Amino acid sequence: MHALSIGHLARRTGLSTSAIRFYETHGLIHPDRNAGGQRRFERSDIRRLSFIMITQNQGFTLKEIKDMLAGLPNARTPTQKDWVKISKRLAARIDERIAQLEQMRQNLNGCIGCGCLSLKKCTLYNPDDAIAIKGAGPRYLMGDRSSDLQP
Repeated sequence: MHALSIGHLARRTGLSTSAIRFYETHGLIHPDRNAGGQRRFERSDIRRLSFIMITQNQGFTLKEIKDMLAGLPNARTPTQKDWVKISKRLAARIDERIAQLEQMRQNLNGCIGCGCLSLKKCTLYNPDDAIAIKGAGPRYLMGDRSSDLQP
């Protein structure tokens, strides 16, 4: 069987048909339509959907996943070379996340670990919301430092 129905694809991937349609709506998969208008998927869509499920489970956004899949062929199973290319992009993004998590752990260890509860020493302390000039969000946890502020 060359083309797969959405039901067959759902059984093979463990996804619901509505989830498959959701991924189609977001441009992550591109089924053909038969004469009756029914979706028909390639066998390679099993791998594409598995990849989507894995990367989404690891915290990647749909946009990040779509960008990673953009270079893959749509109508054939990706080759080893295709996956190596994606793997390098994934590894770089994972390294960024690891660095962010390590920085978060360091900030938390410094704050919780000191035990002094001194606002003068706290790396998260933000008198008069001065760090707001750097943008929205928890700026110190995002990598900004109080020393980055203009006196």
